[in-house]
Amino acid sequence: MRKSYIMPGFKPTLGFTLAYLGLIVLIPLSTLFFKSLELGVEDFFNIITQKRVVASFRVSFTTSLIAASVASFFGFIIAWAFVRYSFPGKRLFDALIDLPFALPTAVAGIVLATIYQPNGLIGQWLMQGFGVQVAYKPLGIVVALIFISLPFVVRTVEPVLQEFDSSMEEAAASLGATRLQVFIKIIFPNLLPALLTGFALAFARGIGEYGSVIFIAGNLPYVSEIVPLMIVTKLEQYDIPGATAIALTMLVISFLMLLVINLLQLWVRKRSGQL
Repeated sequence: MRKSYIMPGFKPTLGFTLAYLGLIVLIPLSTLFFKSLELGVEDFFNIITQKRVVASFRVSFTTSLIAASVASFFGFIIAWAFVRYSFPGKRLFDALIDLPFALPTAVAGIVLATIYQPNGLIGQWLMQGFGVQVAYKPLGIVVALIFISLPFVVRTVEPVLQEFDSSMEEAAASLGATRLQVFIKIIFPNLLPALLTGFALAFARGIGEYGSVIFIAGNLPYVSEIVPLMIVTKLEQYDIPGATAIALTMLVISFLMLLVINLLQLWVRKRSGQL
């Protein structure tokens, strides 16, 4: 008896998926891995444990985590406002959220560096009023990463909020629950998986971001130098093995951190009964 599939065209779609993963993902990553094998173990660890390289890893991952956390917090608030409230100019603000998707990252970096530098429009006010310097510091990197990662959180949480069953809120309220209790016990647990997904996307985008960061970071060694810039510097010096070693280390660390986030997301979904 011939088997029938619920989804027509299963074999062609599966073949296309495997071909895509092989050509676009697996082959480039395996090339990076095999290229790094040309280095001995000692040479590999000598490269990735250099003080300047370690400092760049610390800057990249710390700023990406901070930016993803801030973007998740404010992205949740923005998504909540777009879904739950109506206000003048809502469509305009909704369109502006997607602007970082279309804006070239280099242009975003130049604009942010211009307004946040010590004599810039916002940077001057921060410097004189609070003594805070944004540009050419790790704080500038965080600002740039928040700018480019915020839409990921908003667009991830927004559809879940739109599909949320408001009858659960009404039932809890009819049983005497306060608004805060409804949010903590009902709304937030159902939104947490989507929020974790948005955080993971923002974090992944922040780690590999280059164009919008180099203009505002100042690229000072041990202070505001990021890993992608270290890789580009190695390539400009024709140090292909060094660039490969740094890239592979960054890939492994990023994969492990994203894996932990995805496992946490899966655990939250099972706990909330969504799986």
